[in-house]
Amino acid sequence: MQSANDAPGIGEDLLAAGRRAHELDRAHVFHSWQAQGPFQPMTIVDAEGPYVWDGEGRKLLDMSSQLVNTNIGHQHPAVVAAIQAQAGKLCTIAPQHVNDARSEAARLIAERTPGDLDHVFFTNGGADANEHAIRMARLHTGRTKVLSAYRSYHGGTQLAVNVTGDPRRFANDYSAEGIVHFMPSYQYRSYFNSTSEAEETQRALAHLEDMITLEGPDSIAALILETVPGTAGIYAPPAGYLEGVRELTARYGIVFIADEVMAGFGRTGRWFAVDHWDVTPDLITFAKGVNSGYVPLGGVAISDAIFETFRDRAYPGGLTYSGHPLACAAAVATISAMESEGMVENSDRLGAEIIGPALREIAGCHPSVGDVRGMGCFWAVELVKDRTTKEPLAAYGGSSPEMNEVIAALKADGVLPFANFNRIHVVPPLNTPDDDLRFGLAALDRALDVADRFVTE
Repeated sequence: MQSANDAPGIGEDLLAAGRRAHELDRAHVFHSWQAQGPFQPMTIVDAEGPYVWDGEGRKLLDMSSQLVNTNIGHQHPAVVAAIQAQAGKLCTIAPQHVNDARSEAARLIAERTPGDLDHVFFTNGGADANEHAIRMARLHTGRTKVLSAYRSYHGGTQLAVNVTGDPRRFANDYSAEGIVHFMPSYQYRSYFNSTSEAEETQRALAHLEDMITLEGPDSIAALILETVPGTAGIYAPPAGYLEGVRELTARYGIVFIADEVMAGFGRTGRWFAVDHWDVTPDLITFAKGVNSGYVPLGGVAISDAIFETFRDRAYPGGLTYSGHPLACAAAVATISAMESEGMVENSDRLGAEIIGPALREIAGCHPSVGDVRGMGCFWAVELVKDRTTKEPLAAYGGSSPEMNEVIAALKADGVLPFANFNRIHVVPPLNTPDDDLRFGLAALDRALDVADRFVTE
């Protein structure tokens, strides 16, 4: 099997440009989620398909899909061509005017959303999609509070980061946004002492209904839930849970917002992850995979009932770049390429036939693996020091020298990983060739020898 580093190197011109870019970055760029001084970002000088080349000329298999958004890989020629063609035709136009790229993108998205979610409000990304979905829910219901799960991520803007249920919220949480957090269904680290999937579903739903009752149903505008949480751990809901959430929200008149920013557009092997459970929420938020991140784009898919609230009442919100022609042209080309090349079906196949079996085999060989879970091209490997106590290899909300060694081993072996806390996420582009994916999984297998050294059981 060809190693990711066996291919010919890239030219000195690109490497020199990369060095210059790194110098300018360190002089002028303020990075997100980082202490600016010690941060040493990796320079990327080229990318194609499932690969990137770093500032040293190394070829790395992108098992991260960057931030789990390059669902069709890098530099897909059809999408690049569509962006170029749109730039030559109409670079930008204000959102109050019709443009054909936006109209066609909305049609293609509405064709793939479940039920009657046939109207699309475009945003610039996932955080503002969630902000606007919550605004719509509050205006639709006349209520204020929002329920959100712990171990979730919904974005970095003020409301979205307060809705978030992971430690990135802590420094930005002023308890002024009307957010109430509840315990999620998370069977591996059950908050309900569940011993089976059925128990986890029953107990998690009972807890959620208690929260609704104790907070006052008539005060709750929305419940927002990642269908399959992404950076929080890629833990799919147990059987019956999502259906139970839908029933509870319908019974109490609460708007159900499914956050599919990361899980949508083929990532789980379906166009939308809710399709696995045949559940139709009131609103779906999306971004990332809708155009593989080639141009910033997000949005809210809106049900008929919520659309009717604003038929004769102005919606008090908007963005200068809502439905930007370049972003929407990229979405049209991305969705079309995903359809014509069978990428959603391929994602399902890769998960069922390659990733899942390989990770389960890896788990049997490495005592540092506490759990593997996922679907499609959306998997997590949870690393622990002790399988019995489930002590994580890095504390919740942080990293560790042990995890850093595992990540370094992967990079040295030609793989760019996605890591969060004590987990390695296996989230390749949906069209990654089988042999390349097997190369990446073999590199993970080898890197976990490093993790095994820290097992204490």
